[in-house]
Amino acid sequence: MRILVAILCFSPLCLFSQKIFSVKYPSQADIKVFVTRYSSQADLNVFKVKYQSQAIKNEGKWFFVKYQSQADKKIYFVDYASQSDLKIFFTKYSSQSGWRNKEKVHLLY
Repeated sequence: MRILVAILCFSPLCLFSQKIFSVKYPSQADIKVFVTRYSSQADLNVFKVKYQSQAIKNEGKWFFVKYQSQADKKIYFVDYASQSDLKIFFTKYSSQSGWRNKEKVHLLY
């Protein structure tokens, strides 16, 4: 019975979190990402959270996992914007995270 309660309590965290893993090669990635200098240049403003429970899917709150098998999405950071599928800007505050270009939302589903 305790196991069932634990599964029910923690399963929503897994369903709604945005767990990210940064890969070494572009061929391993689901998405190629470019980090912009300014928020206005980005498709998505991202805030790195400290705990998985703080990450919210498609709201720009990312939790970086240690192992590829734990990730919802695997990303590769490219050097040029023209090489990317998604342009992001890392924000200092959680409240600044979110989509600027809603046409790219499908990339993280």
